Amino acid sequence: MAASNSSLAQMIQDSYPSGDRVITLGAGMVADSANATLPICLPLSTMNRHGLIAGATGTGKTKSLQVIVEELSKRGIPSLVMDIKGDLSGLAAPGESSSGIQSRAKQTGISFEPASCPVELLSLTGKQGLRMRSTVAEFGPLLMARVLGLNDTQEGILSVIFRYCDERSLLLLDTKDLKKVLTFAADEGRAEIEAEYGAIPKASVTTILRKVVALEKEGADELFGEVSFEIQDLMRKDGQGRGVVSILRLDDIQDRPRLFSTFMLQLLAETYEKLPELGDPEQPELVLFIDEAHLIFKEASRALLEQIETVVKLIRSRGVGLFFCTQSPDDVPAAVLAQLGLKVQHALRAFTAKDRKAIKSASENFPVSEHYELAELMTAMGIGEALVTGLDRKGRPTPVVRTMMRAPNSRMGVLKPAEIQAVINASELKEKYDRSVDRESAYEILTARVERAQTEEEPARGRKKQASRAAKEEPSMVESVMESKVAREVGRTVARELTRGLLGVLGISTTTRRRRRSSWF
Repeated sequence: MAASNSSLAQMIQDSYPSGDRVITLGAGMVADSANATLPICLPLSTMNRHGLIAGATGTGKTKSLQVIVEELSKRGIPSLVMDIKGDLSGLAAPGESSSGIQSRAKQTGISFEPASCPVELLSLTGKQGLRMRSTVAEFGPLLMARVLGLNDTQEGILSVIFRYCDERSLLLLDTKDLKKVLTFAADEGRAEIEAEYGAIPKASVTTILRKVVALEKEGADELFGEVSFEIQDLMRKDGQGRGVVSILRLDDIQDRPRLFSTFMLQLLAETYEKLPELGDPEQPELVLFIDEAHLIFKEASRALLEQIETVVKLIRSRGVGLFFCTQSPDDVPAAVLAQLGLKVQHALRAFTAKDRKAIKSASENFPVSEHYELAELMTAMGIGEALVTGLDRKGRPTPVVRTMMRAPNSRMGVLKPAEIQAVINASELKEKYDRSVDRESAYEILTARVERAQTEEEPARGRKKQASRAAKEEPSMVESVMESKVAREVGRTVARELTRGLLGVLGISTTTRRRRRSSWF
């Protein structure tokens, strides 16, 4: 056993060397105890290779996320943290010492130094944070089609509508604009659009409109609009050179996972589109942390999943790292899981046969270890312990090691309402984003156009109705003539002569006929 412990210690020391450009997660554990001489360090250059933080509720995965964010900020790397439960705002305040924290510091050999991070609080609804918004045009037709779950035909129609708006300077800023254009395309503007782009089935346009309304009911009208949030504002440093931690508070929309996944997908797509190609940088430009990541994938369509998989594969070259925090690795699709270089696996609990199967599956996501029986160890670890594997400087997976994670230096709890408001008021971005802009866009332009057309058509329609009414009220020339006394006399004469002519043809004399009527014989 002593020889085995010695080889384990040597393996940890060789695989996780310390240095200047690393982040330190904790200390390696040998014989069920942390060894302060074996720090678990990972190169900054691998932090854009993405990662996973998993574990059962209460095992410490959120604190591990907090530790990684602190380490990145201290080294000048900004982060965006998706805070679903509202328990990460404590990053903005120094932590408080306790006997447990001091004991953890002694075991790991990493001193506890209370410190806060420079924090920006954001929100999709504008509640308790600067409001993050995006325009419909920034989503684009393809991404919007995937969000709405459109088929190929409907996606083509949406692309035509976006192009029509683009060529006519009809701004698509919010869902109100999009609904107006769809209504216009199905009614007043249908002939115009079809003349230029071909037939557009009204039923398909109506279906798209219904799906937009359904998305609105989940709160999308709060997401779309101006002022649109700029990616560069997520990549700032403070006066001390520390990376700013942007915390997106999502606790007020956790019951609307589709809205969350919609925003997340657009953010990833826009980040990839706007950041330059960097290849393999020495450290990431930005790291995104998604807490409760299963909410992204739970309601996502197949098309949406494919889009996420594509972005995850490509965004690394832009210097962006992506970390998912969830209860089980099975919450993340296999194609995405395969792209995650760092894995921090906290304890899992086996209460059912399904749980045991999930634990076995989770153990198979790690490199094979000669020192641990991973499936058994996952159920035996205590709070704040985790199995860790990452990538070395050459991009090779490091051996899995049981780690005692260090305690965060920031507060392990939420900020009070007054503290939250103080952070918001101190923001340099407050004046920029704490306002709404409603420029003239597709809704106003098309509404005015339809009203103008109706105004111009109204006099013509009135003249037409008046002429029709007058035509019905005034008698025709024939009717006027026939109704006069002279006309009635002429009519009788003509009728009489016609009758005489007819009887003459039949050989009957009207004179004889009258004479016979006056005789008895």
